[in-house]
Amino acid sequence: MALARTLSTLAAAALAAATFAAPAVAADEPSAAPAPSGEVNPYIIDGSEAESGPWAARLFQGDQDVCSASVIAPEWVLTAQHCVEGAGDNIGFNIGALEHAQGERFDAKPGGVYVHDTADLALVNLDRPTDVEVAPLGNPGDVNVGETVQVYGWGATCTDRPEGECQSPVLKVADVDVTDIACQDYRGGTAVCASRNDGITAGGDSGGPMFSGDVQVGVASTSDRQTTTAYTNVIQYRDWIQEVAGV
Repeated sequence: MALARTLSTLAAAALAAATFAAPAVAADEPSAAPAPSGEVNPYIIDGSEAESGPWAARLFQGDQDVCSASVIAPEWVLTAQHCVEGAGDNIGFNIGALEHAQGERFDAKPGGVYVHDTADLALVNLDRPTDVEVAPLGNPGDVNVGETVQVYGWGATCTDRPEGECQSPVLKVADVDVTDIACQDYRGGTAVCASRNDGITAGGDSGGPMFSGDVQVGVASTSDRQTTTAYTNVIQYRDWIQEVAGV
Protein backbone atom coordinates (compact mmCIF):
# COMPACT_ATOMS: atom_id res chain seq x y z
CA MET A 1 0.00 0.00 0.00
CA ALA A 2 1.36 3.40 -0.90
CA LEU A 3 2.39 5.47 2.10
CA ALA A 4 0.82 8.87 2.52
CA ARG A 5 3.16 11.83 2.32
CA THR A 6 3.03 15.36 3.59
CA LEU A 7 2.32 17.80 0.82
CA SER A 8 4.69 20.69 1.47
CA THR A 9 7.49 21.53 -0.97
CA LEU A 10 10.25 22.53 1.40
CA ALA A 11 13.61 22.46 -0.37
CA ALA A 12 14.69 18.84 -0.69
CA ALA A 13 18.38 19.72 -0.68
CA ALA A 14 18.12 21.30 2.75
CA LEU A 15 15.66 18.80 4.14
CA ALA A 16 16.63 15.54 2.48
CA ALA A 17 16.35 13.62 5.73
CA ALA A 18 13.46 15.57 7.19
CA THR A 19 9.92 14.30 7.53
CA PHE A 20 8.40 17.18 5.58
CA ALA A 21 10.67 17.22 2.54
CA ALA A 22 9.00 16.45 -0.76
CA PRO A 23 9.13 14.04 -2.42
CA ALA A 24 10.59 12.03 0.47
CA VAL A 25 8.32 9.57 2.27
CA ALA A 26 8.17 9.51 6.06
CA ALA A 27 8.44 5.93 7.26
CA ASP A 28 6.12 6.41 10.20
CA GLU A 29 3.44 8.58 8.62
CA PRO A 30 -0.15 7.36 8.86
CA SER A 31 -1.80 6.19 5.70
CA ALA A 32 -4.44 8.60 4.47
CA ALA A 33 -6.78 5.78 3.52
CA PRO A 34 -6.53 2.26 2.10
CA ALA A 35 -5.28 2.28 -1.48
CA PRO A 36 -6.89 -0.05 -3.98
CA SER A 37 -5.04 -3.25 -4.81
CA GLY A 38 -3.31 -3.80 -8.12
CA GLU A 39 -1.73 -1.29 -10.47
CA VAL A 40 -2.25 2.42 -9.76
CA ASN A 41 -1.63 5.01 -12.44
CA PRO A 42 0.49 8.01 -11.41
CA TYR A 43 -2.24 10.61 -11.23
CA ILE A 44 -1.59 14.33 -10.77
CA ILE A 45 -3.82 16.89 -9.11
CA ASP A 46 -5.80 17.46 -12.33
CA GLY A 47 -9.05 19.18 -11.33
CA SER A 48 -9.27 22.68 -12.78
CA GLU A 49 -8.21 26.25 -12.20
CA ALA A 50 -10.29 27.88 -9.47
CA GLU A 51 -12.58 30.68 -10.59
CA SER A 52 -12.83 32.14 -7.10
CA GLY A 53 -10.99 31.90 -3.79
CA PRO A 54 -10.89 35.25 -1.99
CA TRP A 55 -9.78 33.54 1.25
CA ALA A 56 -6.85 31.74 -0.40
CA ALA A 57 -3.35 32.42 0.92
CA ARG A 58 -0.03 31.25 -0.54
CA LEU A 59 2.40 30.49 2.30
CA PHE A 60 6.07 31.43 2.08
CA GLN A 61 9.00 30.61 4.33
CA GLY A 62 11.17 33.61 3.57
CA ASP A 63 11.08 33.90 -0.22
CA GLN A 64 10.26 30.22 -0.82
CA ASP A 65 6.67 29.30 -1.59
CA VAL A 66 5.98 26.06 0.26
CA CYS A 67 2.30 25.60 1.12
CA SER A 68 -1.28 26.74 0.77
CA ALA A 69 -3.52 28.24 3.48
CA SER A 70 -6.81 30.02 4.12
CA VAL A 71 -7.78 33.32 5.72
CA ILE A 72 -10.34 32.60 8.47
CA ALA A 73 -10.44 36.07 10.08
CA PRO A 74 -9.02 39.48 9.07
CA GLU A 75 -5.80 38.86 11.03
CA TRP A 76 -5.68 35.04 11.06
CA VAL A 77 -4.60 32.37 8.61
CA LEU A 78 -5.15 28.62 9.05
CA THR A 79 -2.66 26.11 7.64
CA ALA A 80 -0.85 22.86 8.49
CA GLN A 81 1.63 22.52 11.35
CA HIS A 82 4.22 20.91 9.08
CA CYS A 83 4.11 23.99 6.83
CA VAL A 84 5.51 26.23 9.57
CA GLU A 85 7.80 23.69 11.24
CA GLY A 86 11.22 25.17 11.97
CA ALA A 87 10.46 28.55 10.41
CA GLY A 88 9.89 30.59 13.57
CA ASP A 89 8.28 33.88 12.59
CA ASN A 90 9.78 33.77 9.07
CA ILE A 91 6.36 33.11 7.58
CA GLY A 92 4.50 35.24 5.06
CA PHE A 93 1.52 35.02 2.73
CA ASN A 94 0.40 36.38 -0.61
CA ILE A 95 -3.31 37.09 -0.21
CA GLY A 96 -5.94 38.44 -2.54
CA ALA A 97 -5.12 36.86 -5.92
CA LEU A 98 -5.52 33.50 -7.63
CA GLU A 99 -2.01 33.92 -9.10
CA HIS A 100 0.32 32.83 -6.31
CA ALA A 101 2.96 35.49 -7.09
CA GLN A 102 0.40 38.29 -6.96
CA GLY A 103 -1.79 39.65 -4.23
CA GLU A 104 -0.67 41.59 -1.19
CA ARG A 105 2.13 40.33 1.06
CA PHE A 106 1.38 39.84 4.76
CA ASP A 107 3.87 38.59 7.32
CA ALA A 108 3.46 36.77 10.59
CA LYS A 109 3.32 39.03 13.61
CA PRO A 110 6.32 38.43 15.94
CA GLY A 111 5.35 35.49 18.14
CA GLY A 112 2.24 35.02 16.03
CA VAL A 113 2.66 31.40 14.91
CA TYR A 114 0.63 28.89 16.94
CA VAL A 115 0.62 25.12 16.44
CA HIS A 116 -1.72 22.50 17.82
CA ASP A 117 -0.21 20.03 20.29
CA THR A 118 -1.31 16.88 18.49
CA ALA A 119 -2.97 17.72 15.16
CA ASP A 120 -1.44 18.97 11.90
CA LEU A 121 -2.83 22.49 12.35
CA ALA A 122 -1.27 25.93 12.68
CA LEU A 123 -2.69 29.42 13.09
CA VAL A 124 -0.73 32.49 12.03
CA ASN A 125 -1.52 35.97 13.35
CA LEU A 126 -0.87 38.49 10.56
CA ASP A 127 1.01 41.75 11.00
CA ARG A 128 -2.09 43.69 9.90
CA PRO A 129 -5.69 42.85 8.94
CA THR A 130 -6.75 41.86 5.46
CA ASP A 131 -9.96 42.97 3.80
CA VAL A 132 -10.64 39.76 1.86
CA GLU A 133 -13.67 37.53 2.29
CA VAL A 134 -12.78 34.95 4.92
CA ALA A 135 -13.41 31.21 4.87
CA PRO A 136 -16.25 30.26 7.23
CA LEU A 137 -15.47 27.17 9.32
CA GLY A 138 -17.70 24.13 9.46
CA ASN A 139 -19.75 22.74 12.33
CA PRO A 140 -20.74 19.17 13.26
CA GLY A 141 -22.67 17.56 10.43
CA ASP A 142 -21.14 19.71 7.70
CA VAL A 143 -19.07 16.84 6.22
CA ASN A 144 -20.12 13.21 5.86
CA VAL A 145 -18.89 9.97 4.33
CA GLY A 146 -19.96 9.64 0.70
CA GLU A 147 -20.04 13.37 -0.03
CA THR A 148 -18.06 14.98 -2.83
CA VAL A 149 -16.11 17.96 -1.50
CA GLN A 150 -13.65 20.45 -2.96
CA VAL A 151 -9.95 20.87 -2.20
CA TYR A 152 -7.86 23.91 -3.15
CA GLY A 153 -4.17 24.64 -3.50
CA TRP A 154 -1.17 25.74 -5.54
CA GLY A 155 0.40 22.30 -5.46
CA ALA A 156 2.27 20.14 -7.96
CA THR A 157 0.65 19.29 -11.29
CA CYS A 158 3.02 16.46 -12.24
CA THR A 159 4.54 13.28 -10.89
CA ASP A 160 7.35 12.78 -13.40
CA ARG A 161 9.57 15.67 -12.20
CA PRO A 162 10.52 17.14 -8.81
CA GLU A 163 7.40 18.81 -7.49
CA GLY A 164 9.12 22.18 -7.20
CA GLU A 165 9.40 22.21 -10.99
CA CYS A 166 5.68 21.93 -11.65
CA GLN A 167 3.89 23.97 -9.01
CA SER A 168 0.73 25.55 -10.34
CA PRO A 169 1.03 29.35 -10.54
CA VAL A 170 -2.78 29.56 -10.34
CA LEU A 171 -5.00 28.30 -7.51
CA LYS A 172 -6.51 24.95 -8.46
CA VAL A 173 -9.54 23.04 -7.24
CA ALA A 174 -10.41 19.36 -7.41
CA ASP A 175 -13.32 17.17 -6.34
CA VAL A 176 -12.58 14.34 -3.89
CA ASP A 177 -14.96 11.83 -2.32
CA VAL A 178 -15.09 11.55 1.48
CA THR A 179 -14.35 8.03 2.75
CA ASP A 180 -13.87 8.67 6.50
CA ILE A 181 -14.31 11.62 8.88
CA ALA A 182 -12.35 10.15 11.80
CA CYS A 183 -9.14 8.88 10.23
CA GLN A 184 -5.67 10.27 11.05
CA ASP A 185 -3.68 13.23 9.81
CA TYR A 186 0.11 13.37 9.64
CA ARG A 187 0.50 13.90 13.40
CA GLY A 188 -2.20 11.44 14.46
CA GLY A 189 -4.95 14.05 14.76
CA THR A 190 -8.50 13.46 13.56
CA ALA A 191 -8.84 13.84 9.81
CA VAL A 192 -11.26 13.71 6.91
CA CYS A 193 -9.98 11.12 4.42
CA ALA A 194 -11.00 11.20 0.78
CA SER A 195 -10.36 9.44 -2.50
CA ARG A 196 -9.63 10.88 -5.91
CA ASN A 197 -12.59 12.06 -7.98
CA ASP A 198 -11.43 14.42 -10.73
CA GLY A 199 -8.11 15.17 -9.01
CA ILE A 200 -5.96 14.63 -5.94
CA THR A 201 -3.76 16.82 -3.76
CA ALA A 202 0.03 16.85 -4.13
CA GLY A 203 3.16 18.70 -2.95
CA GLY A 204 2.48 22.37 -2.23
CA ASP A 205 -1.20 21.81 -1.43
CA SER A 206 -0.37 21.24 2.26
CA GLY A 207 -2.28 23.56 4.55
CA GLY A 208 -4.88 24.32 1.90
CA PRO A 209 -8.59 24.04 2.62
CA MET A 210 -11.19 21.37 2.01
CA PHE A 211 -14.67 22.83 1.51
CA SER A 212 -18.01 21.12 1.93
CA GLY A 213 -20.40 23.50 0.27
CA ASP A 214 -19.51 26.99 1.48
CA VAL A 215 -17.68 26.03 4.68
CA GLN A 216 -14.13 24.86 5.35
CA VAL A 217 -14.01 21.42 6.96
CA GLY A 218 -10.39 20.38 6.51
CA VAL A 219 -6.73 21.38 6.20
CA ALA A 220 -4.47 19.41 3.83
CA SER A 221 -2.11 17.12 5.72
CA THR A 222 -1.10 14.03 3.70
CA SER A 223 -1.59 12.41 0.33
CA ASP A 224 -0.28 9.44 -1.60
CA ARG A 225 -0.44 11.76 -4.66
CA GLN A 226 -2.36 9.07 -6.50
CA THR A 227 -5.67 8.03 -4.97
CA THR A 228 -6.07 9.16 -1.34
CA THR A 229 -5.62 12.22 0.84
CA ALA A 230 -6.14 13.18 4.50
CA TYR A 231 -7.25 16.63 5.70
CA THR A 232 -7.16 17.52 9.39
CA ASN A 233 -10.80 17.72 10.48
CA VAL A 234 -11.34 21.41 11.29
CA ILE A 235 -14.65 20.72 12.99
CA GLN A 236 -12.94 18.59 15.64
CA TYR A 237 -10.60 21.45 16.55
CA ARG A 238 -12.96 24.43 16.62
CA ASP A 239 -12.42 24.89 20.37
CA TRP A 240 -8.67 25.31 19.84
CA ILE A 241 -9.20 27.70 16.92
CA GLN A 242 -11.64 29.71 19.00
CA GLU A 243 -9.22 29.84 21.93
CA VAL A 244 -6.30 31.05 19.80
CA ALA A 245 -7.94 33.17 17.11
CA GLY A 246 -11.39 33.89 18.48
CA VAL A 247 -13.07 32.41 15.40
